[in-house]
Order: sequence, then structure tokens, then C-alpha cells
Amino acid sequence: MNNTLIVLLGPTGVGKTELSLELARHFASDIISCDSRQFYHQMHIGTAAPEEWQLSYVQHHFVNFLSVEEYYSASLFERDVLALLPSLFKKNPVVIMTGGSMLYIDAVCKGIDDIPDTDSIVRQKYIDLYEKEGIEGLRLALRLLDPKHYASVDLQNPRRIMRALEISETTGRPYSSFLTASSRERDFRIIKAGIGRDREKLFERINNRVDEMIASGLEEEARSLYKYKGLNALNTVGYRELFSWFDGEITREKAIELIKRNTRRYAKKQLTWWSKDKDIVWFDASEKERLKEWLSSETAYDKVR
Repeated sequence: MNNTLIVLLGPTGVGKTELSLELARHFASDIISCDSRQFYHQMHIGTAAPEEWQLSYVQHHFVNFLSVEEYYSASLFERDVLALLPSLFKKNPVVIMTGGSMLYIDAVCKGIDDIPDTDSIVRQKYIDLYEKEGIEGLRLALRLLDPKHYASVDLQNPRRIMRALEISETTGRPYSSFLTASSRERDFRIIKAGIGRDREKLFERINNRVDEMIASGLEEEARSLYKYKGLNALNTVGYRELFSWFDGEITREKAIELIKRNTRRYAKKQLTWWSKDKDIVWFDASEKERLKEWLSSETAYDKVR
């Protein structure tokens, strides 16, 4: 198995973009982006998408290729990446995938369960419930229908909860029962490298990056997307807080404070998710050369270059 997919992962704000460019040049590899919000071309500032010079410096895939109005999922990403990889491996036996979307990374590395379609009437039922009783109504319904999934789902994300409710009611089976498939075999090797930083330094970088986003025009970008605020793509840190400000629910200062807080919380969630994955070898963001040497030895890069 000569072909190798290097998965460079880490919490938001840790510095994956810069490091992935260095590694891509070192391995003469394209980059597959695994940040599910950088897929959307209208969300450039709020997702810290790669700049034009970075996109031209190294060939990127799955960046700015969708509209926020288009449906996309982890299972579609798995399909599309697996379809792309053979052509990339023909050019180079080492390919780099980088990002922080945990479920999308797992979809490529392990496979994702096939979830059946849902009934539109059932879907509307839970949309109505959300509009009438808010997220608490959804949480209560999920706790009754699927307590196992209730214990693990993001209870701040109404769309995730509604999705589980739709599946549970439409199929007559708990949503969690569909999430038991074992890992699927891949015809390429997977190496996972995690990038971390001291927690205090990471949070400082996150806070500073939010300030930079605001200065770069995040508010204007969010206003241009306000009409789409009900779409799943926009249920994202950095946008939903600004939408609350636009709706008069909070002040501008509070919105910025919440973006910072919620981004830090998301970083914690990412680290908790990956703490269970024993295949990840972790490096501090300052250990670029050690990481490069380790990856070169693991891929026998000098032998295939």
C-alpha cells in the first residue's frame, strides 16, 4: 500500500493553514480541505478560508466550491474525496488533507453510516415544534425518542437535533442505531498528525483572529448573508452571533464577545473528540521540522520523491 493520505488536524486557530502549505510544498502534494464551512464561497472571512495567494501557491480542493444554498454532507464529502484521490495519487503517492471538521475527517478515514431519507411531513412537524417551543422542545423530544443520542449530540445545534428526530420517527428506530457501522477498509494508508498549542496561547490566537475578522469586514459579510440565516451552512460561529445582533437581541460588543467564547468552546470540543482517537500523533505547532521529519520517515518520502 504505497499511497498515503496525511491528515493534518487540530483545533480552530492553531495554525493548520500555514503548516499545511509548508508540508504540501515539501511533499509536492495538493491539499484537500476538510473544513466544512470553507466549502462555501460566500463565507470567506468568517471561516478564515485560504487567501488567493495561498490557493495559487498550492492546488486546493473543496474550497469555495459551493453556495450556501446547496446541500452537502459528510457522506457526500466521503464520496467525492474517494473519487478524487486516485487521480491525485497518480501524480504523487502522498496527499495532504487538512481541516478541523471532525465528522468529515472521520467520513474519509473510517466511512460514514448510510442514513435513510426522511419524510417531509415529519420534517415539518419538528420545524413547527422548534418554532413553537424552541430548542428545549426539541431536546425533550429527542430525550424521549433516543436517549443514547441525546447524551452525545450537540444540544446547542437545533438542526442536528431535528435531523435525529426526523430519522427516529420516520424509520421507527433510534437515530443512534444507525451510527454503529465499523470502519471501512481503504486502499491507501492514513497517517494522522495532530497540531496543538498551549491552551492559553491557543485562546489568545482565537481572540486575536476574531478581532482581525471583524476588522476585515466580517460584519458586512454577515449582513450580505442575513437572508440565508435559516440555512444549515449559516448555523455557524461568527455568523449566528452577528445575526442575533442584527435582530436586536444583543449588542455588537456582546456579539463579538460571544464569537470569541463560542470559538474557544468549539476548539475544546474538537480536542475532546480527537482525544479518543489513538491513531493521532500530536505535535506542538512550533515543532514544524520534527513533524516534517516524522512524516518523511513514515511515508518513506525520500524513496518516492
